[in-house]
Amino acid sequence: MTAAPARILETQALTARYGHVQALSAADIHVCAGELVAVLGPNGAGKSTLLRAILGLASTTGTASFHGEPLPRQDPVAVSSRGVVLVPEGRGIFGPMTVSENLQLGAYRLRGDKAEYGRRLARVLALFPRLGERLSQTAGSMSGGEQQMLAIGRALMSDPKILLLDEPSLGLAPRVIAEIMEKLALLRDEGLPILLVEQKAPAALKLAQRAYVLVLGRIVACLDPRDLSSHDDLAKYYFH
Repeated sequence: MTAAPARILETQALTARYGHVQALSAADIHVCAGELVAVLGPNGAGKSTLLRAILGLASTTGTASFHGEPLPRQDPVAVSSRGVVLVPEGRGIFGPMTVSENLQLGAYRLRGDKAEYGRRLARVLALFPRLGERLSQTAGSMSGGEQQMLAIGRALMSDPKILLLDEPSLGLAPRVIAEIMEKLALLRDEGLPILLVEQKAPAALKLAQRAYVLVLGRIVACLDPRDLSSHDDLAKYYFH
């Protein structure tokens, strides 16, 4: 009998509040080694809150664990130092800084290890050659798609053990979305676990081994994308 894949990231009864508002209710999810797992749902479903709760950016109960060890609560720096790295919605790049400077910020923990910095930079530029052509360009002057590439590249510069992405397709043209998703597929195939929050379900389902559907702060389904034959199969869960 084949052993089940190791669970890299897991939440158990993870609940998050903003003041008196409960935005996430008892969420149980997991990401195994080498998996890309999607979190789908309509606007306001709590998808971004789930990522914030894992990162320690929201007031929570329940647990989020990484390699079986509980992640710190309300301490996102400590969480990211464990290798749990977020590419936020809206990209969060530093517009007045150059592409090169943004990438350097992603590797700030290296503390002058030039050889390792060079290795990580080469990996990022191989994945996103366009960034290599724009290293001296200010990040804010690039297109939205290039900025999203930079946001992912900056996260990769920290050598993440799992990558969390919040709506990477937001505001991008279909051609650019396809390119971004292709790069995420390459990272998945290299063995990097990925938790992908995405509103554009078809794009996410093409990549995912598993998908959770989140509605009004609750996980209402865990699906195998191969079992979905049409948009209607997924849409019925949105009105659960």
